Amino acid sequence: MTTVVLEKIWKEYGDQIVLENIDLTIESGSFVALVGPSGCGKTTLLKMLLGEERPTSGRILLDGMPLKPEPDWDRGVVFQRYSVFPHLTVLGNVLVGREFEKSRVLGRLFGINRAAAIDDARALLNAVGLSDHENKYPAALSGGMQQRLALAQALMRKPKVLLLDEPFGALDPGIRAEVHALMNELWVEQGITVVMVTHDLSEAFRLGTRVIALERRRNRPEEKERYGATIAHDIAVWPPKTQKKKQNGSALVEEAPPLIAADVSAAVH
Repeated sequence: MTTVVLEKIWKEYGDQIVLENIDLTIESGSFVALVGPSGCGKTTLLKMLLGEERPTSGRILLDGMPLKPEPDWDRGVVFQRYSVFPHLTVLGNVLVGREFEKSRVLGRLFGINRAAAIDDARALLNAVGLSDHENKYPAALSGGMQQRLALAQALMRKPKVLLLDEPFGALDPGIRAEVHALMNELWVEQGITVVMVTHDLSEAFRLGTRVIALERRRNRPEEKERYGATIAHDIAVWPPKTQKKKQNGSALVEEAPPLIAADVSAAVH
């Protein structure tokens, strides 16, 4: 369970300001959805949380400590393009993160450590519905299955924060609904903090506990480079969702309302 704090974050590329004065606290165990029009800095903000980008000014704190200058095992990430290794089996894809984390020189575990890692990997594959496919290669999987594999791969590292960059945008609607349900289950079971970038407002309200809309308030052509996006709306999803389980141990996640606030919809489109 991890709290993320962004303090007065500015991001500039040369003379262009992308983000300005972002103050945001992401509470431990929350599921934050970042929305906004294309080019407003959503993915840039996610990359700063990952450690791929550095703020021009301001700071990011992870449990009260400055964010490390490079991506580490505290943060997992799933992209829209499936970040799996085509030359490894399904089981190998999930196992590889643990092997590189625990054996950075050889990149491989042995003996009891490997057996324990395989047990953990198989448990995750069972959780994402891929236990019958562990010996297949990614090319033999459907798009939805590959995205399930990418989730298992990221969660194998036991990250404190899971970052999602439009992870479900390429999926067909029916498969997307299944993966949404799976994502809710994993969020509850793993007890992690999630930050997701999405263009889909219904997805943001369905999955998130909180929806943050970024907006470039000064958007005339002559203003675009000198004024960045900032937080235009910060909405707690109602009814509140919590990471709790039913008595039988299965996940319990309340559904968000299907209606979307008109002001947020206007800000995003």
